[in-house]
Amino acid sequence: MAAPFPARIHVLLASQSPQAVVLRKGPANAVCTLLWDRSKDRFTLGQWMRGRIYERRSDLSADGKYLIYFARGGGLKAPTKGSWTAISRAPWLRAIVLHGKGDCWLGGGLFTRPPQKRRPGKYWLNGACMHFPLQQAAELAEDTDFVPLGGRGGECLSVYYPRLLRDGWTLVSKLSEVRFDSCDLFEKPLANGWVLRKFAHAEVHPGPGKSCYWDEHEVENARLGMRLEKPQWEWAERDGATIVWAEKGRIYRAATLAKGLGEARMLFDGNGMKFEAIAAPY
Repeated sequence: MAAPFPARIHVLLASQSPQAVVLRKGPANAVCTLLWDRSKDRFTLGQWMRGRIYERRSDLSADGKYLIYFARGGGLKAPTKGSWTAISRAPWLRAIVLHGKGDCWLGGGLFTRPPQKRRPGKYWLNGACMHFPLQQAAELAEDTDFVPLGGRGGECLSVYYPRLLRDGWTLVSKLSEVRFDSCDLFEKPLANGWVLRKFAHAEVHPGPGKSCYWDEHEVENARLGMRLEKPQWEWAERDGATIVWAEKGRIYRAATLAKGLGEARMLFDGNGMKFEAIAAPY
């Protein structure tokens, strides 16, 4: 019997708080969220869902309090017609704002402003005219003036690339462009002269265990003459003076030191988790 694929992990970091939301996928049509307190590296299970969350069309508000995500499930007879964009209280999935969609073209969005005193938070809805509203919340309002930069196509890259650019990544070059396989190179500076590179693939037949949009990474320090290829890193980001990444269902952290990378420390192992019916506390 073939060994099971490791859990698939994607992480959304809040830019103005130590919170993060982990989207942990697997097996097929099962996904759960976890709240990651990066100040203590503590992980708390949020909520499971039967269906698919498109992690590259999702976002976490700057204060870490709200999650916007695009999902598929439930079938055409459901009120959402089988797909939807929702905003929830992180790390839960129960919607406080819900827009039905019905197909998987566009969808999802980005936060453009967290709630402030006497002013609601704002979000951009990707493909707003193709949604139909089902539920609203006074604390959040759609930002109809926001124009995202750098989006590509009508699927995951329409949100993912604008999110990367907003969060400090630079699109360096397009490495390949063929009909069924393209790759774009992004870079982000790390502490002490290190650079993190992200190779963002869009591929029709990506191979076992990958979706059609997938990433690999490398880190380099030109001063030290060190370049480390990390093809198994499916997600990676800067977190202060450290680098954090996901590999084979686990999350790790290492310091980016002036003399080299520090020892990798495993923070979380998402393998072996099983579906649990958990209600949101609101």
